[in-house]
Amino acid sequence: MTIRLFHVSDLHFGRADGEALNWFERLVHAEKPTAVICTGDLTMRARASEYAAARTWLERLGVPVTIEPGNHDIPYHNPLMRLLSPYRRYAAVERALERPIDLPGVALIPLKTTARFQWRTNWAYGRVSARGLVSALTQLRAKPADTLAIILCHHPLIDGPHVHGEARTAGGAAALAALGAAGADAVLSGHVHDPFDVPHPVAGRTVRLIGAGTLSERLRTSRPSFNELIVQDGVLEVRPRVFG
Repeated sequence: MTIRLFHVSDLHFGRADGEALNWFERLVHAEKPTAVICTGDLTMRARASEYAAARTWLERLGVPVTIEPGNHDIPYHNPLMRLLSPYRRYAAVERALERPIDLPGVALIPLKTTARFQWRTNWAYGRVSARGLVSALTQLRAKPADTLAIILCHHPLIDGPHVHGEARTAGGAAALAALGAAGADAVLSGHVHDPFDVPHPVAGRTVRLIGAGTLSERLRTSRPSFNELIVQDGVLEVRPRVFG
């Protein structure tokens, strides 16, 4: 059986590229992937109107959707909400969209890398909590044998030429080592707005670090894009899809 997943990230509703969104939606309707994975930053400022627009668009896709929060999905200009209920608006969208996605031979395992507070000035950087890592490792160890394990997070876990020093994920390197040793095969992320697919040696094996581009106006070095993931006979193939 062939499984096709569309991996998209950094939609940034409020600063989304409408033409790129329409292009992606047309492709989903025409090609009918098994599911859509969104690795965060649905919104620009975590406003209720931005979440409403994102939810409407994601519902129109007509396929199962799983999403992870990004740093832009936590209120920035409302410090009280950020500290007391930072994921309230995100959670409402997540509950409406996410359904258990049972993929034969593939396990999708979430790992939250956002934080309501950090002891450093730039809160856009990622952080892996001990609790979040334990949860991911527990799911990894419980997966059936011969299952391709894909970790889903917003921030790249480590920096490198593919990330340009923009993630700086606290605890990311240790998390990647633990996840790799526990059997993770790939880590999907976003945040940097440029796609990449980098093999990384971990515990005597290779974990693929795969980043999606953006469908927003906030471009870096690449045009709007997403990744098409094809899993067949336990082998993962990644095909970048570029708009324009």
